Amino acid sequence: MSASAADRKDAQEFIEHVQRPDPYLAQFPLLQAKTPGELAALDRSVVKKLDWRFLPIVSLMLLMNYLDRINVSNARLAGMQQDLHMSDAMWSAGISLFYVGYIASQIPAAVVVAKGQPRILLPCCMLAWSAVTVCMPAMEAGWAFLLCRFLVGLTEGPFLPAVSLMTSSWYTKHESPLRMAIWHSGNIASNIFSGLLAAAILTNMDGIARLRAWQWFVLLEGIVSILVAFLGFWLVPNWPDTTGSYFLTAEEAEMAQYRQLVAAGGIAESDEGGYWSGVAMATKDPFTWMFSGIHFSLIIAQSFKDFFPSIVDTLGFSKVETYLVQAPPYAVAYLVTLGVSWSSGRMLEHCWHIIACISVSLAGAIIMISTLNVGARYFSMILLCSGPFVGLNLQISWETAVVPRPRTKRAALVAIANCITTIVTGLTHELLNPICSFSM
Repeated sequence: MSASAADRKDAQEFIEHVQRPDPYLAQFPLLQAKTPGELAALDRSVVKKLDWRFLPIVSLMLLMNYLDRINVSNARLAGMQQDLHMSDAMWSAGISLFYVGYIASQIPAAVVVAKGQPRILLPCCMLAWSAVTVCMPAMEAGWAFLLCRFLVGLTEGPFLPAVSLMTSSWYTKHESPLRMAIWHSGNIASNIFSGLLAAAILTNMDGIARLRAWQWFVLLEGIVSILVAFLGFWLVPNWPDTTGSYFLTAEEAEMAQYRQLVAAGGIAESDEGGYWSGVAMATKDPFTWMFSGIHFSLIIAQSFKDFFPSIVDTLGFSKVETYLVQAPPYAVAYLVTLGVSWSSGRMLEHCWHIIACISVSLAGAIIMISTLNVGARYFSMILLCSGPFVGLNLQISWETAVVPRPRTKRAALVAIANCITTIVTGLTHELLNPICSFSM
């Protein structure tokens, strides 16, 4: 993966730092005798290894995380709701129960991961939600759907805060926005692949081995998730101060800790408090509530994704075409996310980048409700998808860069923001459901 301009700027600042008297270098005996040029080269080596080992596996795990979360949207179009004899109210309850489980596990599990070993805990979480997904084809009634959705939410809850925290713990503030965009784009990519997989599976596998197409759809996604989880045990690192020489040399392991110590102004990542000390610090910090408000607005802006297949269905395409035309808006959003995140990291600016992204989505929403023209409405869907995903990525990068150490506090902040957002979003959906409908 080639270094961006932001990476080169970060490297230059690093060289300028090590050319000055350094109060932190004494903590790392393997680095003390090295010249500034050697330290900068070692710094680049650490970033390169992270880019080729950490980023690919967490991106793939996040992709499967989102696929296993949203697969029911396309499965619904293939008859899941009818086969399970569920009313619209029960279906909506199942969608909401995912978030109940998600909220219940998020804060405690995120803090446990912050003080534990992500290399073990994250793949175990993935195995758990994948096992539930694999069991979903055996459902025969609505209550089983409700239970499965709750369990998937419960086991997926720790994942996003943990990966956000790991990225901010391994990368500096210049490097973080683009790296977060790469793995966070798994959210976008899941919507691309979900539509394509739906077109391939839901239209061709109905009746094979006496299984409905939607059963094959969730079963195959669950099996792939299990395989990726086992890969995670090998590729996911721990924290910079606990990874040791697992995939870094001894010098690189010290450099990984040193570069973060420099970036944080000498504040150590770890803390000596208990599991809940970080939660207590986060709740007392005004930044937690400010970022929670921003997080909420950005999640609301992308809540359409849970119903996007049904929205596209209102354009009047055939079932196969409906599956396929979901992909291009998300493909555009993927490219926009990478480009805007690169710009944010290079300029070290988040606020106006986020405002610009949300303005684009707002324009898409206005166009969608203002016309019945199919072409114009499809263009509005592209605009709608292009803003909120990159906005949320930049917001997470922003909050993990602004809020100081310790690690458990940052973990609690991300989890609290997610929980508040999820609760308010669920209440908003329930309040607006009687008066809202899809544009026709």
